[in-house]
Amino acid sequence: ISRIRTTLHTELPLTTLFQHPTIAGLTPHLHQPTTTTRPALEPVPRPDVLALSPAQARMWFLNRLDTALPTYVEPLAFSLVGPLDRRALAEALADVVDRHESLRTAFPEAADAPRQSVYGPGAGRTLLTVEQVADAADLQRRIGEEAARGFDLTTELPVRAVLFALGPEEHTLLLSLHHIVADGWSLAPLVRDISRAYAARRTGSAPQWVPLRVQYADYTLWQERLLGDAGDPASTHARQLTYWREQLAGMPEEIALPTDRPRPTTPSGRGAQLGVALPAPLLRKLSGLATRTGTTLFMGLQAGLAALLTRLGAGDDIPLGSPVAGRTDDALDDQVGFFVNTLVLRTDTSGNPTFRQLLDRVRATDLGAWAHQDLPFEQIVEALNPRRSTSRQPLFQVMLAVQNAPSAALSLPGVNSGPMTMVDTGTAKLDLVLSLSEVPGTDGGPAGLRGFAEYNADRFDASTVTALLARLARMLDHVADRPDTRIGDVDLLTGQERRRVLDLPNRTHRPRPAGTLPGLFEGQVVRTPCATAVSGPDGALSYAELNEAANRLAHHLIGAYGIGPEDVVALAVPRSTLTVTALLAVLKAGAAYLPLDAAHPVQRTSAILEATRPGLLLTTTEQAGHLPRTDTPQLHLDALSVAGLPATDPTDDDRTMPLHPLHPAYLIHTSGTTGTPKGVVMPTEALLNLLLWHAEEEAPRAAGSTGAPPVVALFTSLSFDVSVQEILSALTTGKSLAIPDEETRRDPDAFARWLDKEQVDELFAPNLVIDTTAEAAERAGLSLPSLRTIVQAGEALVPGPALLQFLDEEPSRRLHNHYGPTETHVVTACEVPPDTARRPQDIPLGDALPNVRVYVLDEALCPVPPGAVGEVYLAGTALARGYH
Repeated sequence: ISRIRTTLHTELPLTTLFQHPTIAGLTPHLHQPTTTTRPALEPVPRPDVLALSPAQARMWFLNRLDTALPTYVEPLAFSLVGPLDRRALAEALADVVDRHESLRTAFPEAADAPRQSVYGPGAGRTLLTVEQVADAADLQRRIGEEAARGFDLTTELPVRAVLFALGPEEHTLLLSLHHIVADGWSLAPLVRDISRAYAARRTGSAPQWVPLRVQYADYTLWQERLLGDAGDPASTHARQLTYWREQLAGMPEEIALPTDRPRPTTPSGRGAQLGVALPAPLLRKLSGLATRTGTTLFMGLQAGLAALLTRLGAGDDIPLGSPVAGRTDDALDDQVGFFVNTLVLRTDTSGNPTFRQLLDRVRATDLGAWAHQDLPFEQIVEALNPRRSTSRQPLFQVMLAVQNAPSAALSLPGVNSGPMTMVDTGTAKLDLVLSLSEVPGTDGGPAGLRGFAEYNADRFDASTVTALLARLARMLDHVADRPDTRIGDVDLLTGQERRRVLDLPNRTHRPRPAGTLPGLFEGQVVRTPCATAVSGPDGALSYAELNEAANRLAHHLIGAYGIGPEDVVALAVPRSTLTVTALLAVLKAGAAYLPLDAAHPVQRTSAILEATRPGLLLTTTEQAGHLPRTDTPQLHLDALSVAGLPATDPTDDDRTMPLHPLHPAYLIHTSGTTGTPKGVVMPTEALLNLLLWHAEEEAPRAAGSTGAPPVVALFTSLSFDVSVQEILSALTTGKSLAIPDEETRRDPDAFARWLDKEQVDELFAPNLVIDTTAEAAERAGLSLPSLRTIVQAGEALVPGPALLQFLDEEPSRRLHNHYGPTETHVVTACEVPPDTARRPQDIPLGDALPNVRVYVLDEALCPVPPGAVGEVYLAGTALARGYH
């Protein structure tokens, strides 16, 4: 397009070239030459203060954030074997710096804005430094150190050259250029000019250059004229910005990547590279597909990468960054400078398209983007003004580049120069950059695609990126052969991975002895009848006393109201021993209990009663006054006398029907934050499985810190399913349940003092409560030595500083992370490592409980690869019967 513009003075749309990719097809569109609307790129008078190009301005700003970081330093290493003329090399480098103004430009700040300050000829005379190194290891060390040096662009030349000497005829030349003055396409003219200048200086002559048509400063001024006034609707700037506003509207700020760690608030800038190699057969298949579909190799790679990221949980709106050379005028072909621009290629993978359909979408997107590539990326960002963060690139976090710049090989007479290598600076510009280029084979055809993947080490491990690249190759290989395959149908898992995500985590089957919830509690009564079972604001009850009180109430429920299995009994009882008595009585009768929380809005409680229509409501006279009006029969426990009823354990002969493992134990409602609260019907077998697992897990800590049975705090509300585990895990294993009053429960400082006074060993609470309790204990100077087991559930576990210190102060203290929605109760558990060094930054959910299976699946219910994002699917004994 650029050559046609220059030679034929015709502005040809890029889409025309794709629609007519032959000379015969293209000729009719050139029959009527038109005068190009683009200004000529030529030397012009320069203003007193020369501003930076938009691309340079961004580089300058990033450099000022930290001049020590080598993130945008491009180090190039050349191995030189033979009788090298060091003097000629030094003079040649100075000649090249003289030839290209960009290499002798500093960027000082003046009047609150940076400017280009071009030094005169001769600025590169002392550019080359020579350093002797001891051996190959010393060489690699020094190359790494030198490559990791940043630039201060306000005072330094943006290029350095160090010649490392291993011996008289064994050298390595390291050129370090800041990206502000050189891009990938600059390397070929740079290396070519060094070679020509060295050849001339070696013979004692100055190089005879063909003068450059323009310098970078001329390009900067030409770019201003090309873009025009942003306020003029007819200007290139305005027209292209309108395109980008429409193209990028509603785009996600960030896509979910299969990372190993969350994004840190303060990035380190650390990065690493992995080599990438796609074999020649795959390249031939992709090239053939591009020919058949009227696309390019780049488009095929872009579609494959976007499809893969979608399959890994990134969504169906995938913005990818892509560099374009930006040399849209052939006057720039021989220039060393920063011309590259970055395009945002938004890839729509929605609807599970075939790969051929996805290629059509990518083709349309890319042609539109390339036709609007003149507007600098920096100005698009400024205009769209996305939410900024120092921890991530705006608009995209993944970049794809197919390098097709001219090859750059240093040719010094009499010296054998090895291939140019890019030195890894140990930094990363983005989360992930995939850079590939075609490698010629010995037979003249391509030997495949080679390149590297640069990744953000704050977020990725090498193994994760390696796996991602392997899946990309698998995706591309499949769709290159079968482009009509839907992208969701490509199998990304190896057999070993399939076993890892489906089979190995779910080998959880464990035989469980037959039993009932009342039976578990009654067995503990036999073992420890005199031990304290529960204590609260209204006193304390031993196991025998609690059992007798619950038995009498249960017989009353059965005999007077016909309550039994499959019935629902609502509980609205203030926090006390009576709460536990009522709950056990309902379970002993075989019914399910429905907790009602007086703290909840009356409308919610009324809706729950209307939807569930329980057979009976257990409450107190005072509490009844806070409940909505209801037709449900009420039994006021504080006005009830059951002294004359049997104190014996109810049996199936007493109940309305025998107990069955699938009979409901409770009916607890979801929060309703996404709609109407739903009543979850939980069968007793799920609770039996949970309690037996809990008892096995807690067996090593059967005794409390004082040698007496452990004390468990009943902190959570009965309407929160964690309370079931709190109460029943304590009462079926001989522990003592301690109940704080409501005022104490809601005051962190009072609650911390209460924990200390009651010598509580176990606390179940959400993350926020645990954090505030640790902070309160710190304020009061309480170490809470008895508190050795903390179980978090109900929200993501993100320990705050006070909680972490609280854990570290007591080596025997353990923090557990339990996970499970209301529909399952607990399904996974993890004990957070007590050792600070082994404690992960992101606390995992842990492993599946016995007889529970956990899967992470995509939209098609296929397992996602390890580390990828999907939705959790749960199965097994923990599953509720359904919604009421």
